[in-house]
Amino acid sequence: MRCPRCKHAESRVVDSRIVRDGGAVRRRRECDECGFRFTTYETIQLDESQLTVVKKDGSRQPFDSDKIIRGIQLACKKRGVGQRVMDELADRVVARIHEAGDTEIQATRIGEAVAEGLRRIDDVAYVRFMSVYQRFEDSSEFRKALDQLQSDKDGDSG
Repeated sequence: MRCPRCKHAESRVVDSRIVRDGGAVRRRRECDECGFRFTTYETIQLDESQLTVVKKDGSRQPFDSDKIIRGIQLACKKRGVGQRVMDELADRVVARIHEAGDTEIQATRIGEAVAEGLRRIDDVAYVRFMSVYQRFEDSSEFRKALDQLQSDKDGDSG
């Protein structure tokens, strides 16, 4: 790993830790030349070009994990949900998709996984996401989603 200070090509790892639910490795490094210490993060980059999303209308498009991240961020906008929490949810959803090992995935499965995660994080973000994901047409559909959310919460506490 090249030193950010002196650009020397060799450094040694001083400390390693797993971060973000095992999705990354944090490494403290020290430059062999100047002794400067710096931190790097390693993450696994999965080959998304092998995965196709099958939309509700039957059309197909390449999988793009950035769409999951944008959807989560939009649902959580101005809700006080930290970026780390949103990133961890996106990582879990993407990991679940890749763990399935399929070359095609239904868009509905992706949406359900995101909705399930948002439901645990923030009620308003969950309803926002569902309103777009399920294309709510009127206020009665919002009411149904809210009633179901409250019913689930009442069932969890009883």
